[in-house]
Parts: sequence; structure tokens; C-alpha cells
Amino acid sequence: MTSPIIDLLLTRNSAPIPELRDPAPSDADIETMLRAASRVPDHGRLEPWRFILYRGDARIEIGNKLAVLAERREGPLTEGRRNQELSRFSRAPLVIGVISSPKQHPKIPEWEMFLSGGMAAMNLILAANALGYGANLITNWYSDCEEGRALLGLAPQERVVGFVHIGSYEGAGQERPRPDVAKLYADYSGPWAG
Repeated sequence: MTSPIIDLLLTRNSAPIPELRDPAPSDADIETMLRAASRVPDHGRLEPWRFILYRGDARIEIGNKLAVLAERREGPLTEGRRNQELSRFSRAPLVIGVISSPKQHPKIPEWEMFLSGGMAAMNLILAANALGYGANLITNWYSDCEEGRALLGLAPQERVVGFVHIGSYEGAGQERPRPDVAKLYADYSGPWAG
């Protein structure tokens, strides 16, 4: 039996970010992608994630701010290093930040909420691919930096799950070696002796 959904899952690749081009997804496509991204396991229906859209001139402004922050942290930047920061969010026509926004709950641990955000990010990528766009998820240094998170619009208690870069993509994606699934699972055979 064949299924277009299984075919998509078995052939999914990350598109190289510099090769993502306009046209960007339409507002209707973005809404569809975010609706799909939100249909993930979410214990307690807490919605412990949210999305930030970076598009248009905001992508360039973020690059300017990241270059300033990088120079403050590292000292004077080479031209190549500065250009790297300037283009962080402008290489693709749309970047969607998937943000872990944990809620206080007496029974649901924060790590479980973060995992739900990871599932939202994966659904977002799959939805983008299903609509014909290329996508790639990265985090990078500014995700682990308090000042970086703040300038990207995160609250102090929030963390980056990933930044999904999305755009039109004509390539096939570069195939890479995949895990040998037979080495990744085993049938449960009872408790292990300590």
C-alpha cells in the first residue's frame, strides 16, 4: 500500500537556507502551516509554545541587531563574520520562530512541554513541505543567549525550539546518510537486572 503522506515522510529533506527564494508563503499558506503545527500532542491542552513570524524588513533589522550583539560579545568582527550575522534572518523570505512558552502545572513537567514544541516545529516543516515549500530548522548562538532571545521577541522564561526558514525551493534537497533503523529499536524483554 502506498500513501502520499508516507512518501512525504520518507523523502523529506532540509532545503539549504541560502537556496530558499521568493515567493514566500502566502498568508493563507502560513495560517495552514500554523494550524498543522498546532495539532500536536499537548498534555493538559496548555499550548506551551507559540510562533513568531519574521518577514519583510524585520529580517534585516534583526540582522543589524545580531551583528551589534555579536560584536559586543566577541569584539570587532571581520567583514565576513559581520555579513554572516547581518544575513541570519534574511536568507529565506520567511522565518518562523517556534518558541517554547512553558506554563505552570503541578503534574506536567516543563521538559514535556518543550517536547510538544519540538513536535510543533516538525509539523510546521512537514506542512511547509506538503504545500510545496522548502524548509530548514536551525537554532544558532543567539538562541542560547539571553540578549539574543530578547531581541528576537522572547520573554525571559521562553526558549527557542527552532527557527524554521521557509521559501520556494526548486532543488531536490541533498540526500544524506540516514540511520539504520534496525539498530534503533528492540523488543522489550522485561526489566533489566540492576
